[in-house]
Amino acid sequence: MIRFEDQLVEHRTYLMRFAQLQLRNDAWAEDAVSETLLAALSKPQAFGNRSQLKTWLVGILKHKVIDAIRSNTREVAMAEEGSDNDSDELDRLVFRADGHFADPPNDWGNPHQTLQQSQFFQILDTCMERLPPALGRLFLMREWLELSSEEICKELSVTPTNLYVQLHRARLRLQECLNIHWFGKRSA
Repeated sequence: MIRFEDQLVEHRTYLMRFAQLQLRNDAWAEDAVSETLLAALSKPQAFGNRSQLKTWLVGILKHKVIDAIRSNTREVAMAEEGSDNDSDELDRLVFRADGHFADPPNDWGNPHQTLQQSQFFQILDTCMERLPPALGRLFLMREWLELSSEEICKELSVTPTNLYVQLHRARLRLQECLNIHWFGKRSA
């Protein structure tokens, strides 16, 4: 008969794939799988053959993955070299191979000082007025009135996806306007 510990080892590869898919970080996945196996080893009597061992382990792993997501919300998962990543093309457009920006971002100076300048708010108001009315209203509802996405969607009868697309467009237009009229730089 196969020992319980050996049965656990047989499922480790599957558990790693599951954790990597969910966490997108090899270190976090390794930690979650290790904690899963340790939990299973510490209480083998909890298994009780009421399901397949693999199902029981995945159940434990799901909780470990959720814990990892919650505890690592402030960390950024970086893809390892050689891994297939859809953002590689975008990264190459924005960053050089050494990790520096391909084109340095605009210098916006000291944001604290800029916010204190009343002229900045005049330019910002002018840029807001230049937004199409629907975009301006939506942007003000979200950023200045601080309404939730659900409230805005309900009020304007838009889908969440449409809301995020329109907010993105409004922010891009405001950024462009401020770059031209305040920061004095035209984008390419």
